[in-house]
Amino acid sequence: MSIKLTVPIEEKKIRELRIGDSVLLTGVIYTARDAAHKYMKENFIARPCPPAEEPVYQVLRRGLAGGVIYHCGPVVRKLPAKGTGAERYEFVAAGPTTSIREEPYEADIIRHFGVRAVIGKGGMGPRTLAACQECGAVYLHAIGGAATLIAETVTEVRNVYKLEFGVPEALWEIRVEDFPCVVTMDSHGQSLHARIEEASRRKLAELLTR
Repeated sequence: MSIKLTVPIEEKKIRELRIGDSVLLTGVIYTARDAAHKYMKENFIARPCPPAEEPVYQVLRRGLAGGVIYHCGPVVRKLPAKGTGAERYEFVAAGPTTSIREEPYEADIIRHFGVRAVIGKGGMGPRTLAACQECGAVYLHAIGGAATLIAETVTEVRNVYKLEFGVPEALWEIRVEDFPCVVTMDSHGQSLHARIEEASRRKLAELLTR
């Protein structure tokens, strides 16, 4: 049975999760890939926030406190403007991106913003796992190859930041409902990815000694 989580997520809820738990996530989350992670690290963590970036920083500071980052480069369709003239978007495909590319940044971002969950595919490394244990966060594995199905859980595209990075690399603020994923790195120092890697290494060693 899946555990329902609503963003913002309390640390207590995160500490109750264990690897292997199935989760349905609802609430506002933010997509971020390579360019967005580099941008956040360089502008908000490595140095004082430049005045020109302060509006984005304030959005992320509020939105990521108890919040969720999704490693995703979406396919997005622009919709006709309504009466206000504001641009509107919808997600056509929203599959997970390989997460290990963000390993140089993720631990610092979790600590700085108070992120409670990171969604992606393939897992992350020891620095991110340590930050999850220290801060009360988890890594959630999304289903690869199900981009259009995941897009159906996106009920609203609320905003986009740093669109100059390109559509896949921009920071998209989206609302999701019952986004399905599985805990594969928990806040107790356990990583399903590390376990599988170790088991595979042992099996390979056995095969090579036959």
